[in-house]
Amino acid sequence: MTQWLYRIVPSRPEMVGDPTPDEQRIVGAHFDYLVALRDRGTLILAGRTQEAEGTFGITIFEADDESAAHAVMNADPAVAAGVFVASLHPYRIAVARDGLED
Repeated sequence: MTQWLYRIVPSRPEMVGDPTPDEQRIVGAHFDYLVALRDRGTLILAGRTQEAEGTFGITIFEADDESAAHAVMNADPAVAAGVFVASLHPYRIAVARDGLED
């Protein structure tokens, strides 16, 4: 398996401080999706920066190849709904604790 990272940014920057009910629902589905990836052993880590302006999130995960990695990213409900804009990057953890490194 290869490691991948997808970076997400809100498509509507104001969403971070003032989400619509629909955005709240979709972000909840996004969180549930990440938990499901973790439970399947696909997700390595996910999180977001904490500033109100310019915030972004990252998801680091494993996939067999670029096509499979795109499928994981595009299946994220918030990416699919356009609440987040995502970009995919090949990734490799170089240093980590508790055996996460190669």
